[in-house]
Amino acid sequence: MEFEMLQKVIVEVLNVDMSEVNAETKFKEDLGADSLDIYQIVLGIEEAFDIEIREEDAQTINTVGEAFSFIQNARD
Repeated sequence: MEFEMLQKVIVEVLNVDMSEVNAETKFKEDLGADSLDIYQIVLGIEEAFDIEIREEDAQTINTVGEAFSFIQNARD
């Protein structure tokens, strides 16, 4: 359920197909996300999951799987 919510955020921001978004997908290399896209994804994640992501943490997230792990850890 949570992974699907994350996928929705990414799909909405980047306008990509849901099938392109899996745990191994890299935001920049695979989805072509730039820094503004990443910022919008971070905002979407914060809103969807009611968490806060510090800028330093956001800079360490390179894949969808890493984003998902961060969400899970932040909600524990």
